[in-house]
Amino acid sequence: MDDRTPLSTGPPGSGPSTPLTAERLLRRLEWRVVRRLDGRLQGDYRTLFRGTGIDFTDLREYEPGDDLRHIDWNVTARMDTPYVREYVEDREVTAWLLLDRSASMGFGPVDRQKSLVLTEIATTIAHILARGGNHVGAALFDGDISTIPPGQGRKQVLRISQALLRPPAANPTRDTTDLSRLLRAALGLARRRSLLVIVSDFITQPGWEQPLSLLARRHDVVAIQVVDPRESELPAVGMVYVEDAETGEQIFVDTNDPVFRERLAAASQQRQHELVAAARRAGTEIHPVATDDDLVRALARISELRRRRRR
Repeated sequence: MDDRTPLSTGPPGSGPSTPLTAERLLRRLEWRVVRRLDGRLQGDYRTLFRGTGIDFTDLREYEPGDDLRHIDWNVTARMDTPYVREYVEDREVTAWLLLDRSASMGFGPVDRQKSLVLTEIATTIAHILARGGNHVGAALFDGDISTIPPGQGRKQVLRISQALLRPPAANPTRDTTDLSRLLRAALGLARRRSLLVIVSDFITQPGWEQPLSLLARRHDVVAIQVVDPRESELPAVGMVYVEDAETGEQIFVDTNDPVFRERLAAASQQRQHELVAAARRAGTEIHPVATDDDLVRALARISELRRRRRR
C-alpha cells in the first residue's frame, strides 16, 4: 500500500467530512508506515533516531572517520596527537519534536498539505521512540509556542498527535515565520543532551542559523524539510493569482510563460542550495521530504544518509 494515500478526507484543520482522530491516525501509520519500516530496517532505528551516547567513558587516539566533534582539544594540545572522547550509548533517550505549524505549512494538495505530512512524520517518530521506552516531548510553533512535556507510552504519542490535528492559531500580524524563536525556545527546553527532530519547511526570516548551531553543538539534531513540488514548478494553467500564505501578498502571474517558470525554478534551486549550505555550517543536514513522497522510503533514505555521515 502506498503511504501517499490520504489518511483523511482533508488536511488537519480543513473540516473533513470524516474527522481524523489521533487514534485513527496512529493506527493507520502503524499499519502503513511503522510495519514497513520494521521490515526494511529490521527494527533498528538507532541510525535514524539515535545519536551517540552521553556518558563519557575513555579517551583514545583519533582514527580516520571519527566524529570531529568528539576531539578533546585540551588532551590533543598536551599530547601533540589528536585524541577523541568515547561515549557509552544510553538505553533510553529524551527526544524533542520541534514542529513548525506556520501558515506556509498549509500549502500543498487539498488532501495532503505540508501540515498533514508534518503530522504523519511527527506521529511516526514519536511512536517509534515511545515504544522503545524513550521520553518524547514536543514544541509546536504557530506564532506562539506551546509545549508538551516529555512523556512515555502510547498516550503520549496520542497527546502529540491530537495537538497537531487541531487547527493552528491564526497569524493576525501576517508576519513571515521566524523559526529562530522555536530554536531558541529549544535551548531552554532540552536541559541535557537530547535528540532534537526539527520538522519545518524552513520558509523563515533570517537568523535561524545561530540558534541551530548552538543546538547542534550539544544535541543530536535531525532537520526534516517538508516541501511541495508546486513551490518550485508551477503548472502551465494561464493567468492566476499567487498568494503568500504568511503575509497575504498577492501577485498576478502568467504560468504559461516559460521564462517565468524557469526563473521560479532557478530561484527555488538557489534558495535550497543556500538553505543546505547554512544548515551544514550550523552542524547538521537538511533532509527534504515532499508531499508526494512515500513516507517509508523517505525515512529509510534519511536513515541511510545519517549512517553514511557517521562513517
